[in-house]
Amino acid sequence: SVVTWGDPRFGGDSSQVQAQLRNVQQIQATCWAFAGILSDGSVVTWGRAECGGDSSMVSAQLRQVRQLKATGRAFAASTAEGSLVTWGKATVGGDSTAIQEELKRL
Repeated sequence: SVVTWGDPRFGGDSSQVQAQLRNVQQIQATCWAFAGILSDGSVVTWGRAECGGDSSMVSAQLRQVRQLKATGRAFAASTAEGSLVTWGKATVGGDSTAIQEELKRL
């Protein structure tokens, strides 16, 4: 399980997702949000939505996640299938739609 504390505006309150925070394998953080990979390869996020705390727009793609990386306000997840999924503040890496074809060649 995961225990969080601190200012809720910066991800210090995980009560909305606490029941999901079991078998967490890895956690990464932006300035204002957190993301954790669970043992089944899914991802749980919390904190400020526009800084990566809300991954609902890409939740269908967040399967078999192997690794997470974070910038100040965005996350990137690599999957077992070789895809890269990004979310968070679009101007700092949260929107990779313009380069999806290039990312498939990595």
